[in-house]
Amino acid sequence: MTAATPTLLYIDDDEALGRLVSRGLKRQGFCVEHVLSGEVGLERLRKGGIDVVALDQYMPGLDGLETLEQIQNIPDAPPVVFVTASQDSSIAVTALKAGAADYLVKDTQGDFVLLLQVAADQALRQAVIRKARDDAEAEVRASRDRYAALAAEREMLLREVNHRVGNSLQIIASLLHLQASSSKESEVKAALTNAMGRVAAVAQVHRRLYTSHDLKSVMLNQYLEALLEDLRRSAEGNRMSRLTLSSEAVEIDPDRAVAIGIVVNELVMNAVKYAYPEGQGPIHVVLKAKGDDLELAISDDGVGLAVKANPQSTGMGQRIVNAMATKLDASVERDPTHSGTRMILRFRRTNAPAPTPAAA
Repeated sequence: MTAATPTLLYIDDDEALGRLVSRGLKRQGFCVEHVLSGEVGLERLRKGGIDVVALDQYMPGLDGLETLEQIQNIPDAPPVVFVTASQDSSIAVTALKAGAADYLVKDTQGDFVLLLQVAADQALRQAVIRKARDDAEAEVRASRDRYAALAAEREMLLREVNHRVGNSLQIIASLLHLQASSSKESEVKAALTNAMGRVAAVAQVHRRLYTSHDLKSVMLNQYLEALLEDLRRSAEGNRMSRLTLSSEAVEIDPDRAVAIGIVVNELVMNAVKYAYPEGQGPIHVVLKAKGDDLELAISDDGVGLAVKANPQSTGMGQRIVNAMATKLDASVERDPTHSGTRMILRFRRTNAPAPTPAAA
Protein backbone atom coordinates (compact mmCIF):
# COMPACT_ATOMS: atom_id res chain seq x y z
CA MET A 1 0.00 0.00 0.00
CA THR A 2 1.40 3.43 -0.98
CA ALA A 3 2.01 6.23 1.52
CA ALA A 4 -0.39 9.16 1.92
CA THR A 5 2.07 11.29 -0.10
CA PRO A 6 3.27 9.07 -2.96
CA THR A 7 6.87 9.40 -4.10
CA LEU A 8 7.50 9.68 -7.84
CA LEU A 9 10.92 9.11 -9.34
CA TYR A 10 11.35 11.15 -12.52
CA ILE A 11 14.18 9.83 -14.74
CA ASP A 12 15.10 12.39 -17.44
CA ASP A 13 18.44 13.91 -18.49
CA ASP A 14 16.80 17.34 -19.01
CA GLU A 15 17.44 19.27 -15.77
CA ALA A 16 15.18 22.21 -16.60
CA LEU A 17 12.25 19.95 -17.50
CA GLY A 18 12.93 17.95 -14.38
CA ARG A 19 12.54 21.04 -12.20
CA LEU A 20 9.33 21.92 -14.04
CA VAL A 21 7.88 18.46 -13.51
CA SER A 22 8.92 18.45 -9.85
CA ARG A 23 7.18 21.75 -9.11
CA GLY A 24 4.04 20.77 -11.01
CA LEU A 25 3.64 17.35 -9.39
CA LYS A 26 4.43 18.65 -5.89
CA ARG A 27 1.44 20.98 -6.26
CA GLN A 28 -0.63 17.86 -7.05
CA GLY A 29 0.41 16.12 -3.81
CA PHE A 30 3.44 14.12 -4.98
CA CYS A 31 6.88 13.94 -3.48
CA VAL A 32 9.22 14.04 -6.50
CA GLU A 33 12.81 12.88 -6.87
CA HIS A 34 14.58 13.70 -10.13
CA VAL A 35 17.62 11.81 -11.49
CA LEU A 36 19.43 12.43 -14.76
CA SER A 37 20.15 8.92 -16.04
CA GLY A 38 18.82 5.39 -16.18
CA GLU A 39 21.81 4.05 -14.24
CA VAL A 40 21.22 6.43 -11.31
CA GLY A 41 17.50 5.75 -11.46
CA LEU A 42 18.03 2.00 -11.17
CA GLU A 43 20.36 2.51 -8.20
CA ARG A 44 17.76 4.67 -6.47
CA LEU A 45 14.99 2.14 -7.13
CA ARG A 46 16.99 -0.66 -5.54
CA LYS A 47 17.04 1.32 -2.27
CA GLY A 48 13.23 1.27 -2.16
CA GLY A 49 10.71 3.88 -1.11
CA ILE A 50 9.54 4.79 -4.64
CA ASP A 51 5.84 4.40 -5.43
CA VAL A 52 5.77 5.25 -9.13
CA VAL A 53 8.30 6.06 -11.89
CA ALA A 54 8.11 8.49 -14.83
CA LEU A 55 10.75 7.41 -17.36
CA ASP A 56 11.96 9.42 -20.35
CA GLN A 57 12.77 7.60 -23.57
CA TYR A 58 15.83 9.41 -24.96
CA MET A 59 18.78 9.59 -22.54
CA PRO A 60 22.53 9.05 -22.87
CA GLY A 61 23.83 5.71 -21.64
CA LEU A 62 20.83 3.51 -20.88
CA ASP A 63 17.84 4.79 -22.82
CA GLY A 64 14.29 4.55 -21.56
CA LEU A 65 13.47 1.11 -23.01
CA GLU A 66 16.72 -0.41 -21.70
CA THR A 67 16.09 1.09 -18.28
CA LEU A 68 12.51 -0.17 -18.33
CA GLU A 69 13.67 -3.73 -18.99
CA GLN A 70 16.03 -3.60 -16.00
CA ILE A 71 13.36 -2.10 -13.75
CA GLN A 72 11.22 -5.21 -14.34
CA ASN A 73 13.99 -7.30 -12.78
CA ILE A 74 13.89 -5.37 -9.49
CA PRO A 75 11.81 -7.16 -6.83
CA ASP A 76 8.52 -5.35 -6.10
CA ALA A 77 9.31 -2.76 -8.75
CA PRO A 78 6.90 0.22 -8.80
CA PRO A 79 4.72 0.93 -11.86
CA VAL A 80 6.33 2.89 -14.68
CA VAL A 81 4.80 5.66 -16.83
CA PHE A 82 6.81 5.83 -20.05
CA VAL A 83 7.37 9.38 -21.33
CA THR A 84 8.44 10.09 -24.91
CA ALA A 85 8.73 13.07 -27.22
CA SER A 86 8.10 10.85 -30.24
CA GLN A 87 4.72 10.62 -31.96
CA ASP A 88 5.57 7.12 -33.18
CA SER A 89 2.93 4.82 -31.72
CA SER A 90 5.17 1.77 -32.14
CA ILE A 91 7.39 3.09 -29.33
CA ALA A 92 4.41 3.22 -27.00
CA VAL A 93 3.45 -0.34 -27.95
CA THR A 94 7.02 -1.53 -27.31
CA ALA A 95 7.06 0.18 -23.90
CA LEU A 96 3.74 -1.34 -22.86
CA LYS A 97 4.92 -4.80 -23.92
CA ALA A 98 8.10 -4.27 -21.90
CA GLY A 99 6.04 -3.69 -18.74
CA ALA A 100 5.10 0.00 -18.65
CA ALA A 101 1.82 0.71 -16.88
CA ASP A 102 1.06 3.70 -19.17
CA TYR A 103 2.72 6.11 -21.59
CA LEU A 104 2.31 9.70 -22.68
CA VAL A 105 3.85 12.17 -25.12
CA LYS A 106 5.70 15.08 -23.49
CA ASP A 107 6.41 18.65 -24.64
CA THR A 108 9.28 20.93 -23.71
CA GLN A 109 7.02 23.58 -22.11
CA GLY A 110 5.77 21.19 -19.43
CA ASP A 111 2.13 21.18 -20.49
CA PHE A 112 2.15 17.39 -20.12
CA VAL A 113 2.62 17.60 -16.35
CA LEU A 114 -1.11 17.40 -15.63
CA LEU A 115 -1.36 14.39 -17.91
CA LEU A 116 1.58 12.83 -16.06
CA GLN A 117 -0.18 13.39 -12.75
CA VAL A 118 -3.31 11.61 -14.05
CA ALA A 119 -1.23 8.76 -15.49
CA ALA A 120 0.75 8.40 -12.24
CA ASP A 121 -2.45 8.33 -10.15
CA GLN A 122 -3.91 5.70 -12.45
CA ALA A 123 -0.73 3.62 -12.32
CA LEU A 124 -0.77 3.75 -8.51
CA ARG A 125 -4.41 2.62 -8.39
CA GLN A 126 -3.66 -0.22 -10.78
CA ALA A 127 -0.67 -1.23 -8.67
CA VAL A 128 -2.83 -1.36 -5.53
CA ILE A 129 -5.45 -3.46 -7.35
CA ARG A 130 -2.78 -5.75 -8.79
CA LYS A 131 -1.16 -6.23 -5.39
CA ALA A 132 -4.53 -7.00 -3.80
CA ARG A 133 -5.21 -9.52 -6.57
CA ASP A 134 -1.75 -11.09 -6.20
CA ASP A 135 -2.16 -11.28 -2.42
CA ALA A 136 -5.57 -12.91 -2.83
CA GLU A 137 -4.21 -15.41 -5.34
CA ALA A 138 -1.28 -16.16 -3.04
CA GLU A 139 -3.68 -16.76 -0.16
CA VAL A 140 -5.81 -19.04 -2.35
CA ARG A 141 -2.70 -21.00 -3.34
CA ALA A 142 -1.57 -21.19 0.28
CA SER A 143 -5.03 -22.34 1.38
CA ARG A 144 -5.08 -24.92 -1.41
CA ASP A 145 -1.64 -26.16 -0.36
CA ARG A 146 -2.76 -26.38 3.28
CA TYR A 147 -5.89 -28.26 2.25
CA ALA A 148 -3.85 -30.63 0.06
CA ALA A 149 -1.45 -31.29 2.94
CA LEU A 150 -4.34 -31.97 5.34
CA ALA A 151 -6.06 -34.20 2.77
CA ALA A 152 -2.84 -36.16 2.23
CA GLU A 153 -2.41 -36.57 5.99
CA ARG A 154 -6.03 -37.64 6.37
CA GLU A 155 -5.65 -40.16 3.55
CA MET A 156 -2.51 -41.58 5.14
CA LEU A 157 -4.29 -41.93 8.50
CA LEU A 158 -7.30 -43.57 6.87
CA ARG A 159 -5.05 -46.03 5.07
CA GLU A 160 -3.32 -46.85 8.34
CA VAL A 161 -6.67 -47.31 10.09
CA ASN A 162 -7.92 -49.60 7.30
CA HIS A 163 -4.66 -51.53 7.43
CA ARG A 164 -4.87 -52.04 11.19
CA VAL A 165 -8.60 -52.87 11.16
CA GLY A 166 -8.12 -55.29 8.26
CA ASN A 167 -5.24 -57.02 10.06
CA SER A 168 -7.19 -57.24 13.30
CA LEU A 169 -10.22 -58.72 11.59
CA GLN A 170 -8.04 -61.19 9.72
CA ILE A 171 -6.52 -62.32 13.01
CA ILE A 172 -10.03 -62.84 14.40
CA ALA A 173 -11.01 -64.82 11.29
CA SER A 174 -7.87 -66.96 11.62
CA LEU A 175 -8.62 -67.65 15.29
CA LEU A 176 -12.17 -68.69 14.39
CA HIS A 177 -10.77 -70.97 11.70
CA LEU A 178 -8.38 -72.59 14.16
CA GLN A 179 -11.16 -73.06 16.67
CA ALA A 180 -13.44 -74.56 14.01
CA SER A 181 -10.70 -76.95 12.88
CA SER A 182 -10.12 -78.21 16.41
CA SER A 183 -13.82 -78.63 17.25
CA LYS A 184 -15.24 -82.15 17.11
CA GLU A 185 -18.90 -81.08 17.13
CA SER A 186 -20.30 -80.42 13.66
CA GLU A 187 -22.71 -77.73 14.86
CA VAL A 188 -19.97 -75.78 16.60
CA LYS A 189 -17.67 -76.22 13.61
CA ALA A 190 -20.36 -74.90 11.25
CA ALA A 191 -21.18 -71.93 13.49
CA LEU A 192 -17.51 -70.95 13.79
CA THR A 193 -16.95 -71.35 10.05
CA ASN A 194 -19.93 -69.12 9.34
CA ALA A 195 -18.67 -66.50 11.78
CA MET A 196 -15.23 -66.67 10.17
CA GLY A 197 -16.73 -66.01 6.74
CA ARG A 198 -18.65 -62.97 7.99
CA VAL A 199 -15.56 -61.49 9.63
CA ALA A 200 -13.47 -62.18 6.52
CA ALA A 201 -16.05 -60.40 4.33
CA VAL A 202 -15.58 -57.22 6.36
CA ALA A 203 -11.80 -57.62 6.58
CA GLN A 204 -11.54 -57.94 2.80
CA VAL A 205 -13.11 -54.47 2.35
CA HIS A 206 -10.55 -52.88 4.65
CA ARG A 207 -7.71 -54.62 2.83
CA ARG A 208 -9.09 -53.30 -0.45
CA LEU A 209 -9.23 -49.75 0.92
CA TYR A 210 -5.68 -49.98 2.22
CA THR A 211 -4.31 -50.83 -1.24
CA SER A 212 -6.72 -48.68 -3.27
CA HIS A 213 -5.95 -45.26 -4.74
CA ASP A 214 -9.46 -44.13 -3.76
CA LEU A 215 -10.48 -44.47 -0.12
CA LYS A 216 -14.10 -43.56 -0.89
CA SER A 217 -14.96 -46.51 -3.10
CA VAL A 218 -14.28 -50.19 -3.74
CA MET A 219 -14.17 -52.02 -7.08
CA LEU A 220 -16.93 -54.49 -6.33
CA ASN A 221 -15.84 -57.06 -8.93
CA GLN A 222 -12.31 -57.20 -7.48
CA TYR A 223 -13.66 -57.34 -3.95
CA LEU A 224 -16.00 -60.24 -4.75
CA GLU A 225 -13.20 -62.16 -6.47
CA ALA A 226 -10.99 -61.81 -3.39
CA LEU A 227 -13.89 -62.74 -1.11
CA LEU A 228 -14.70 -65.89 -3.10
CA GLU A 229 -11.03 -66.86 -3.07
CA ASP A 230 -11.13 -66.61 0.74
CA LEU A 231 -14.20 -68.86 0.73
CA ARG A 232 -12.47 -71.40 -1.54
CA ARG A 233 -9.45 -71.56 0.75
CA SER A 234 -11.52 -71.87 3.90
CA ALA A 235 -13.86 -74.56 2.55
CA GLU A 236 -13.58 -78.07 3.94
CA GLY A 237 -12.06 -80.47 1.47
CA ASN A 238 -12.70 -79.22 -2.06
CA ARG A 239 -16.39 -78.46 -1.85
CA MET A 240 -16.08 -75.00 -3.43
CA SER A 241 -13.62 -75.76 -6.19
CA ARG A 242 -16.38 -74.95 -8.69
CA LEU A 243 -17.29 -71.58 -7.22
CA THR A 244 -17.26 -69.03 -10.08
CA LEU A 245 -17.73 -65.29 -10.46
CA SER A 246 -18.93 -63.28 -13.44
CA SER A 247 -18.92 -59.59 -12.65
CA GLU A 248 -18.85 -56.27 -14.46
CA ALA A 249 -16.46 -53.57 -13.22
CA VAL A 250 -18.52 -51.66 -10.66
CA GLU A 251 -17.42 -49.02 -8.14
CA ILE A 252 -19.32 -48.78 -4.88
CA ASP A 253 -18.90 -47.19 -1.47
CA PRO A 254 -17.26 -49.28 1.27
CA ASP A 255 -20.32 -49.56 3.53
CA ARG A 256 -22.43 -51.01 0.73
CA ALA A 257 -19.58 -53.30 -0.30
CA VAL A 258 -19.51 -54.77 3.22
CA ALA A 259 -23.25 -55.45 3.12
CA ILE A 260 -22.98 -57.08 -0.34
CA GLY A 261 -20.01 -59.19 0.77
CA ILE A 262 -21.91 -60.49 3.81
CA VAL A 263 -24.91 -61.38 1.63
CA VAL A 264 -22.66 -63.26 -0.82
CA ASN A 265 -20.96 -65.09 2.05
CA GLU A 266 -24.29 -66.20 3.54
CA LEU A 267 -25.88 -67.34 0.27
CA VAL A 268 -22.75 -69.12 -0.95
CA MET A 269 -22.32 -70.93 2.38
CA ASN A 270 -26.00 -71.86 2.30
CA ALA A 271 -25.53 -73.38 -1.17
CA VAL A 272 -22.46 -75.28 0.04
CA LYS A 273 -24.43 -76.79 2.91
CA TYR A 274 -27.68 -77.72 1.22
CA ALA A 275 -27.49 -77.66 -2.59
CA TYR A 276 -25.53 -80.87 -3.11
CA PRO A 277 -26.23 -83.40 -0.34
CA GLU A 278 -24.33 -86.12 -2.21
CA GLY A 279 -21.16 -84.15 -2.82
CA GLN A 280 -20.30 -80.95 -4.68
CA GLY A 281 -21.43 -78.96 -7.69
CA PRO A 282 -21.15 -75.57 -9.31
CA ILE A 283 -22.06 -72.35 -7.50
CA HIS A 284 -22.23 -69.20 -9.58
CA VAL A 285 -22.04 -65.56 -8.47
CA VAL A 286 -23.08 -63.07 -11.16
CA LEU A 287 -23.07 -59.27 -10.86
CA LYS A 288 -24.65 -57.14 -13.58
CA ALA A 289 -25.00 -53.38 -13.87
CA LYS A 290 -28.12 -51.87 -15.39
CA GLY A 291 -27.62 -48.12 -15.30
CA ASP A 292 -27.67 -47.06 -11.66
CA ASP A 293 -29.15 -50.42 -10.64
CA LEU A 294 -27.20 -53.57 -9.82
CA GLU A 295 -28.33 -57.18 -9.90
CA LEU A 296 -26.50 -59.82 -7.90
CA ALA A 297 -27.42 -63.47 -8.40
CA ILE A 298 -26.12 -66.51 -6.49
CA SER A 299 -27.18 -69.78 -8.05
CA ASP A 300 -26.55 -73.52 -7.92
CA ASP A 301 -27.76 -76.54 -9.86
CA GLY A 302 -28.57 -78.55 -6.77
CA VAL A 303 -31.72 -80.01 -5.26
CA GLY A 304 -33.54 -76.66 -5.16
CA LEU A 305 -37.05 -76.74 -3.73
CA ALA A 306 -36.81 -80.48 -3.16
CA VAL A 307 -34.51 -79.95 -0.18
CA LYS A 308 -36.14 -80.28 3.21
CA ALA A 309 -35.61 -77.66 5.86
CA ASN A 310 -32.87 -78.55 8.29
CA PRO A 311 -34.53 -78.89 11.73
CA GLN A 312 -31.29 -77.79 13.38
CA SER A 313 -31.08 -74.57 11.35
CA THR A 314 -31.34 -71.39 13.43
CA GLY A 315 -32.30 -69.18 10.49
CA MET A 316 -29.42 -66.84 11.38
CA GLY A 317 -28.19 -66.71 7.77
CA GLN A 318 -31.60 -65.66 6.46
CA ARG A 319 -31.92 -62.99 9.13
CA ILE A 320 -28.49 -61.63 8.23
CA VAL A 321 -29.37 -61.55 4.52
CA ASN A 322 -32.61 -59.71 5.27
CA ALA A 323 -30.80 -57.19 7.50
CA MET A 324 -28.16 -56.48 4.83
CA ALA A 325 -30.86 -56.19 2.16
CA THR A 326 -32.61 -53.59 4.30
CA LYS A 327 -29.31 -51.72 4.65
CA LEU A 328 -28.96 -51.73 0.85
CA ASP A 329 -32.64 -50.92 0.32
CA ALA A 330 -32.64 -54.03 -1.86
CA SER A 331 -35.16 -56.64 -2.89
CA VAL A 332 -34.31 -60.34 -2.47
CA GLU A 333 -36.14 -62.83 -4.67
CA ARG A 334 -35.90 -66.51 -5.45
CA ASP A 335 -36.09 -67.36 -9.15
CA PRO A 336 -38.92 -69.93 -9.40
CA THR A 337 -37.91 -70.94 -12.95
CA HIS A 338 -34.41 -72.09 -11.98
CA SER A 339 -33.99 -75.85 -11.58
CA GLY A 340 -31.70 -75.48 -8.57
CA THR A 341 -31.68 -72.41 -6.32
CA ARG A 342 -31.13 -68.92 -7.67
CA MET A 343 -31.34 -65.95 -5.31
CA ILE A 344 -31.46 -62.48 -6.87
CA LEU A 345 -30.61 -59.26 -5.03
CA ARG A 346 -31.49 -56.00 -6.77
CA PHE A 347 -30.33 -52.64 -5.45
CA ARG A 348 -29.09 -49.22 -6.50
CA ARG A 349 -25.41 -48.43 -6.97
CA THR A 350 -25.67 -45.57 -4.44
CA ASN A 351 -27.91 -44.81 -1.50
CA ALA A 352 -31.20 -43.25 -2.47
CA PRO A 353 -31.32 -39.53 -1.60
CA ALA A 354 -33.26 -38.62 1.50
CA PRO A 355 -36.75 -37.28 0.72
CA THR A 356 -37.08 -33.51 0.73
CA PRO A 357 -39.23 -32.33 3.67
CA ALA A 358 -42.57 -31.05 2.53
CA ALA A 359 -43.15 -27.31 2.85
CA ALA A 360 -45.34 -26.26 5.73
